[in-house]
Amino acid sequence: MKKIQIQSELEVYDELSELPQDIQNLMQAAFVARDNAYAPYSHFHVGAAILLDNGEIIKGSNQENAAYPSGLCAERTAIYYAGANFPDAKIIMMAISARAKNKETLTPIPPCGSCRQAIAEYEVKQKQPIAIYFMGERGSVIKSDSLQNLLPLLFTQEYL
Repeated sequence: MKKIQIQSELEVYDELSELPQDIQNLMQAAFVARDNAYAPYSHFHVGAAILLDNGEIIKGSNQENAAYPSGLCAERTAIYYAGANFPDAKIIMMAISARAKNKETLTPIPPCGSCRQAIAEYEVKQKQPIAIYFMGERGSVIKSDSLQNLLPLLFTQEYL
């Protein structure tokens, strides 16, 4: 038997104002998207904003459906829209913010497993990492330089 150790390096900022203005602006776009979420069942609102290399900012919010689990998370809403409408553009960075209706959300909320896999697909496709910033409704922000920090053992097309 052999053991392997996997390490991830993330940056933690105490508040959004510690980040450069362009990242603050992207997170503000994620806030707008979060406020447009359709979450009548979970009451958990998530917004994502993506900056493309062509300067476009794409927003997405979670969209729930009574026929669980046919809704879609904010991150995948945004990334699939970007892929469908700007297929040759590269994703530079993504900002994510989440808020619960009935309690204050101060802990940074990372993408779920399905969203991590979707982001990984685009990171592999474009052969370039995607910086990911995530937070709750306010408070600290975590930055990952690449999706691989959040999902280190990627499942990719090379296995198919």
